[in-house]
Amino acid sequence: MRHGYAGTGPGAITPDGCAVEFYSRLPVRDEPDVIAAAVPAGAHILELGSGVGRVTHALVDRGFTVTAVDESPEMLERVRGARTLCASIEDLDLDETFDVVLLASFLVHSGDLEVRRSMLRVCAQHLAAGGCVLIQREGADYHTDVPRQRVDPAGFTVRVLSSEPIGDGVRSVHAEFEFPDATWTQTFLSRPLTEKQFEEALAEAGLTVDRYLTEDGIWARAVPSHR
Repeated sequence: MRHGYAGTGPGAITPDGCAVEFYSRLPVRDEPDVIAAAVPAGAHILELGSGVGRVTHALVDRGFTVTAVDESPEMLERVRGARTLCASIEDLDLDETFDVVLLASFLVHSGDLEVRRSMLRVCAQHLAAGGCVLIQREGADYHTDVPRQRVDPAGFTVRVLSSEPIGDGVRSVHAEFEFPDATWTQTFLSRPLTEKQFEEALAEAGLTVDRYLTEDGIWARAVPSHR
């Protein structure tokens, strides 16, 4: 387990505290709609941090060609209909480019600055001419509306119990996911980013925001700065 990350509950737990079985139960939401509206039909997508394929499967069903990358073999075992690569995102170096690079699951908020920088460089490096990077960010009140609880229509409860500052702009977040038959917890590190800080981080990797895709600013579409 990585320092500052932990997870509990039935089944395999990844190095960043994610429970494979929990994410296998998690329903897909509006992510495929947001993605499909922002990219060409049938685009080739490099999905960084695909997990069990929750979004992957919906994209494949819509006619996209997806290469799913995750560091967890247990996660990738659940992915269907896509090419899979087991690798750390920040070390990825493929000899190919893609119409779309997808960095979801708040990965841009990595607590480790160098990991974030490497991830964004990987996004830019694997982008084909005319392509775009789609990035999912935390909501503005992600760390301030705590503790909070949400009962999902699928029948489970999500609780963000705490978000504690631990120095250098990083926070330790503790969450709980309760189903009728099982409970999982996850503790992870997050570096909150204002819109300005987010755009500055993109600029370091040679990227710029083309537009924000949702009113809350959680989804952004980025393109190379020199375009």
